[in-house]
Amino acid sequence: MANDPLHQFQIKNWAELFEAGGMTFAFTNSAFFMFAAVGTATGLLYLASQNRELVPSRLQSVGEVWYEFVDNMVKNILGEEGKTYFPLIFSLFSFVLLANMLGMFPYFFTVTSQVIVTGALALFVILLVIGIGLAKHGLGWFKLFVPHGVPIVILPFISLIEIISFLSRPVSLGLRLFGNMLAGHIVLKVFAGFVVSLSTLGFAGVLGSIFPLSMAVALTALEFLVAFLQAFVFAVLTCVYLKDALHPHH
Repeated sequence: MANDPLHQFQIKNWAELFEAGGMTFAFTNSAFFMFAAVGTATGLLYLASQNRELVPSRLQSVGEVWYEFVDNMVKNILGEEGKTYFPLIFSLFSFVLLANMLGMFPYFFTVTSQVIVTGALALFVILLVIGIGLAKHGLGWFKLFVPHGVPIVILPFISLIEIISFLSRPVSLGLRLFGNMLAGHIVLKVFAGFVVSLSTLGFAGVLGSIFPLSMAVALTALEFLVAFLQAFVFAVLTCVYLKDALHPHH
């Protein structure tokens, strides 16, 4: 089981809470690391905002860069209207980033490698976009699916394509994050397994394990980059979808 690349993604019940309707509700490793991601983000931001000094500490500098990075991203996409939605984007970015980063540590669990988690996040974003769009524009929001300047003959087909494209957003948003984190961890575990297996074959095996070890180190660095990029992409796409809710006209 130790060398099984899929073993790391198994959800385990750590404590059974209660039963209802024939289902058992339990506290799992997935739930624990979701709380851990929220707690880590909250703790880091709290510590970074305490005892602010004229010459910022390293932790304070990290907090300021973290804040400015998300703030600039929101302003560049949503403009001044982004102030209203900054807390949402910042929270989503921070949760996905910390969940991805925590999953990089040995024996930790990567919650974003579970499609139910990424799918729930994506569904939340899309439902929020629809709710904001309808709240601000009423039924006029559906003009998003009716591009301007399209000949009336082909308008039904174009509108159908726009609707399908919109409905595919939560699928692509959730699967992109899930697929990248899952695939990266599997490949990393495979190379790490090669190192362990070859090292048991004596001196020749130890020499042969140098290449997979080098690949494992390189992939670890790449996975840290992917962990950041996926959080960034998730936040950027959320901003783009919110912009469609605020300005539905093509």
